[in-house]
Amino acid sequence: MSAPEKETSVEFITPEIKPVDSTLSAPQHNAFTMLMSSKPPSPPKTKGKLKLTSTNPDPFKGPFTGKDGLGAYIVSPEAHPPSHIIHHNASFVVINDNYPKSSLHMLILPRDPSKTFLHPIDALSTDDQFLDSVKQEVAKVKALGASELRRRYGKQSKSEQARNEALDADPAPETLPPGRYWEKSMMAGIHAGPSMNHLHIHVLSVDRENVWMKHRKHYNSFNTPFFVPMEDFPLAVDDPRRHPGREDYLGWDFRCWRCGAWYGNKFAKLKGHLSEEFKAWREE
Repeated sequence: MSAPEKETSVEFITPEIKPVDSTLSAPQHNAFTMLMSSKPPSPPKTKGKLKLTSTNPDPFKGPFTGKDGLGAYIVSPEAHPPSHIIHHNASFVVINDNYPKSSLHMLILPRDPSKTFLHPIDALSTDDQFLDSVKQEVAKVKALGASELRRRYGKQSKSEQARNEALDADPAPETLPPGRYWEKSMMAGIHAGPSMNHLHIHVLSVDRENVWMKHRKHYNSFNTPFFVPMEDFPLAVDDPRRHPGREDYLGWDFRCWRCGAWYGNKFAKLKGHLSEEFKAWREE
């Protein structure tokens, strides 16, 4: 087995929304595709769950358009600007979501071709070794996200005051106060009915504050059981989240993620409230 490529990293930058280059395709022969070429066992079928709709027989060959757009990042992350790519290695690519639903929203894209076109519930519930590797990557990305939240909002957070004062002190103390535990403000999971065909895991801040949070389905896809947290995997075969259409999670009434206030179907009122909650959360 060849050694994984050297991981690259960049700072977080809000990406421009650009179409994915549909001409990118996977190389014909490389160590990664050879390593991952073995046929996986067939996952158990679950009646009623949403299915993926790709017409591509090969997940790593274009055209990478529409719901197959994430494939271009998986195949050739180095071909995309650093404002899109957070880091990549032989197993995962981590990108900024092009249409973020929180102030910080990343996607983890596994590069295992035997998993990428599986429904995420099946991919994360049928292979313990793969699930463990994804959870390890999620932990790394959540820690990275927590550091970014501190960088963005640390000066405004009351919980960071003692730490900020210590950083500004001369001489600085040998041990810094711990400050705010930003990782609890990160969430990670999958959608029970994904909108893109390639397997991806959402890692985002809890605030749900972004201009791309435009419709009720956007909010409820992250604030109902339609969003399945990584810590809940593997899912039992009778878990109702395997049937997101039957359960109509996206049609549920709105509740504030932070205070629990009920907004019925009044999305505009909810959005105004979320802006207020974002300011309060940021200043905790």
